[in-house]
Amino acid sequence: MRIAYFDCLSGISGDMTLGALVDLGVPIHFLNKAVQSVLDNVRIETEVVRRKEFRATLAKVHAPHEHVHRHLSDILTLIEKSTLSDVNKEQASDIFRLIAEAEAKVHGVDVEKIHFHEVGAADSIADIVGATAGLDYLRVEEIYASPVPTGCGTIKIAHGTCSVPAPATAELLQGIPVADSDVPFELTTPTGAVLLKYFVKQFGALPAMTIQSIGIGAGSQDLEQQANVLRILIGETETVKVRSHSAPEHQYEDLFENSTYKPEFSLQQHKPATHSEKKHAVRETVWIVETNLDDVSGELIGHCVDQLWKAAPLDVWTTPIQMKKQRPGVMLSVLCRRNQIEAIESILFTETTTIGIRRIPVERTVLHRESCRIDTPWGKIDAKKVTLPNGTEKITPEFESAKRLAAENKISVREIFERQ
Repeated sequence: MRIAYFDCLSGISGDMTLGALVDLGVPIHFLNKAVQSVLDNVRIETEVVRRKEFRATLAKVHAPHEHVHRHLSDILTLIEKSTLSDVNKEQASDIFRLIAEAEAKVHGVDVEKIHFHEVGAADSIADIVGATAGLDYLRVEEIYASPVPTGCGTIKIAHGTCSVPAPATAELLQGIPVADSDVPFELTTPTGAVLLKYFVKQFGALPAMTIQSIGIGAGSQDLEQQANVLRILIGETETVKVRSHSAPEHQYEDLFENSTYKPEFSLQQHKPATHSEKKHAVRETVWIVETNLDDVSGELIGHCVDQLWKAAPLDVWTTPIQMKKQRPGVMLSVLCRRNQIEAIESILFTETTTIGIRRIPVERTVLHRESCRIDTPWGKIDAKKVTLPNGTEKITPEFESAKRLAAENKISVREIFERQ
């Protein structure tokens, strides 16, 4: 599998990402073609610079000074009318929806009433469109990243002076591990934060991989304390296991709603999905990958299901169906994220006789949840606390924890569930 690792020692911004992608070999004319199909008066240029004596590529976006406050619908229309691929259109649109939702929450207004200032300017449109096109050009299948520093101090934005991280940046970084930093500078921008939120599958140390190329993108300023660069490493790996930091696993847990698979370290990965955050819920786009089978034994279907779970999908299920010539069959379905589709399809093609697989985008709403411990007459057990849309809480014991306690006390699991 071809993966990318974002080493965010000095944070991340849109121009740092573009610089690193060009440094990795993405042609500048390719990026400009993609960006100019959205905004024809924008141009990206790059130059080689030094940051604390390290070579890096600095990307600069040249655009006319616009006094245009675009709404989300305006930006989505520009993207839809562009010549970007369908995948890149979807990615860029989803990313801007994430930004709009963050801004709307910060300012307490409806998403469609948000006027895009810094993040909606032509250069940020170029950053986001360029990043989606560049990663596609490099054929990256999955993206991983280090915890990200934000810097410290204050900055001036369109709404006045505020602390670092800026309000929209902080909103976008929810659920993402943040690294400590005493650099008095805005290391991570809203554009950089949203790229991490959308694309990165897991956060942690460098995963096991065979490194093939490294790109280094420069920040706009040369910092006194450290090299202001973003490093992107591209490589191949058979299996990816990212080592965790000291934070508890549940803090970055993926929303594997019905999955028994628990990666050693994973992020909620609101990436790479579409999110529309409500007060106590997250709406996101996920994918159903499915195929119909009428010539595979039950044992082989069971084996395929086991292999699918190893790929860490959100859910796997089978449905009895009636097929051609009244043959009984099975529909094998997998719920997963977009960046998992190819791996899921590979397992289905390898482990079954199918010659065709369907992909269906679906939206789901996921309630906010957190781990907790609850008391029973026989001791404490693990549980999940869910916040319902009306603000009330529902606590459900974890079955495995209840089963262990039942075995220790020689009682039934049912008694624990009834008495908790």
